[in-house]
Amino acid sequence: MLFQPPPLGTPTGLTAPTAARYLLPKSAVNPTPSILVGCNQKVVCIRVQGKGSFQNSTGIKDFAAAMIQRGHREFVVDLTNCPVMDSTFMGTLAFIAQRLLSLGQGGLYVIKANERNKDLLEGLGLNQILSLNGEQAAIYADELEAEQQLPAAPTDKRATTETMIAAHQALVEADPDNLCKFKDVLDYLKLDLRRDDTVD
Repeated sequence: MLFQPPPLGTPTGLTAPTAARYLLPKSAVNPTPSILVGCNQKVVCIRVQGKGSFQNSTGIKDFAAAMIQRGHREFVVDLTNCPVMDSTFMGTLAFIAQRLLSLGQGGLYVIKANERNKDLLEGLGLNQILSLNGEQAAIYADELEAEQQLPAAPTDKRATTETMIAAHQALVEADPDNLCKFKDVLDYLKLDLRRDDTVD
């Protein structure tokens, strides 16, 4: 069954509202794209300006965590100007969606995705946990008047590696079939993290 989040604006009781296909080469994610964020009482909006990649995933994950802690439960990710995503970015969206599902409130809505991005998300089974048909979400997102650029996350290798591990684990949790696609990636990232711990 495909994920069917509740209609946006539904009362929540809160006052505030194979792996190579998915991994982008470093040359494809430079320079770092910008992320615009904004929120109102209905939704939190994240607009991706450029490629969605491991380079901007930590910032989005931390921002979403802060918004959830403040009581927000409905997130819209606008991919109008995002040509492509890597597996870490998609896994970060899965991570946020799973967090909202665990709370039993709200949901994550991906809007205005091109066909390539839709195919990537559906190919990983993420349409099971997030919505790709957010017409009402798009209306709410377009109503936002004030947006600001999300500050770039610190280029900390350990934080990036931890984000990548969490993202790929979220992909496997979303669809067990993803394990065969990302097992080698996860094994390498975990080994890299242990190696850094040894050096420290």
